[in-house]
Amino acid sequence: MAPIPLVAESYLQPYWPAGVYLAVLAITGFAMVNASRFLGPRKPHPAKDAPYECGVPLQSGSREQFPVKFYLVAILFVLFDIETVFLVPWAVVYRKFGIGAVAEMLVFLFILGVGLLYVWRRKGLEWD
Repeated sequence: MAPIPLVAESYLQPYWPAGVYLAVLAITGFAMVNASRFLGPRKPHPAKDAPYECGVPLQSGSREQFPVKFYLVAILFVLFDIETVFLVPWAVVYRKFGIGAVAEMLVFLFILGVGLLYVWRRKGLEWD
């Protein structure tokens, strides 16, 4: 008679490859971060610690505030970029799903269009 396997061993067995992968990632990341400390030259110089702006001397402090419009445009970019993430896979397989998927995607695009119209009317896309 064969021994009965433990439930924990059979349950965790499919997760071993993921665990090994995460361990390799952690070890590799740790090794790469610390390799430069041990292998790189150590010649400190004040010029190396100074901020660098494309070869031009620094004109103002490094803690300059960005206008709120910058954050608004960035958030809107991310929002409408997510639309593409949903549209591309849907466009590849829409024929398999039938008319229901087309209707759902049209509702999704309508909601995004209303959002774009709202932002446009509120002048959220203007940089002035």
